[in-house]
Amino acid sequence: MSRQQYDEIGEAFEGFKSLPLEQYVVVPGFLAMVGDVRGKTVLDLASGTGFYSREFKRRGATEVLGIDISGEMVSVARALEERDPLGVRYEIGDVAELRNLDRQFDIVLAVQLLGYAEDIATAERMCRNAHRSLKPGGEFFLLNQSPDFRFDGPSPEKYGFRSELTGEEAETGPQVRVTALLDPPVSFVANRPRREVYEECLRVAGFSDVTWVPLEVSEAGMRKYGADFWADYRANPPLEMLRCRASGVSVILDD
Repeated sequence: MSRQQYDEIGEAFEGFKSLPLEQYVVVPGFLAMVGDVRGKTVLDLASGTGFYSREFKRRGATEVLGIDISGEMVSVARALEERDPLGVRYEIGDVAELRNLDRQFDIVLAVQLLGYAEDIATAERMCRNAHRSLKPGGEFFLLNQSPDFRFDGPSPEKYGFRSELTGEEAETGPQVRVTALLDPPVSFVANRPRREVYEECLRVAGFSDVTWVPLEVSEAGMRKYGADFWADYRANPPLEMLRCRASGVSVILDD
């Protein structure tokens, strides 16, 4: 499901970052949660067109590797790297079947990754592979659809996105169609795992200190639009973040 739909989106995916929700909530919130990356190595799982890979390299990461299942997304990321060389590497890969990277990173990122696990076993494999790729004590940062978003509540449309149930249900949670209200609009379909699915998959993979982190509207967003504009978002946030830490014990995957 995810590889084909993202191959079709391609470079249009970069346009998401211009929408108010991304520009004034998601991007500043995720960058703030990850924090200072100077001198650190970063693995970006489900890296898409490389937005966060590039941003953390600019912010002083010594090495950044982005991995995405979509060949088209990786092609766009590599073209952007060629246009503005930062030293970021990209490769095509399925995080559920991630190759052994022969090294461990200080930080691993996963933006909207676990929504593409077709079942709990796949989500667990993704988490185990992230854990295997982290140094002991390293941190794993995730950005996800909020498990508590109310589809009959205030809509995020004024912030650039529509989120609606498809009527299908996966083992991890309901299937959701998210539309970025660009010209033309761009839609993708993913599952929305339940809160306990995230927590249990991370726990069995060997992560500790699992903490949900809300996405707040940035000061710049409040200055530009005012508090009233953001009232619907604050009443019904469509996204939420997670952070956790790799234990010192490696988790071995069964063959």
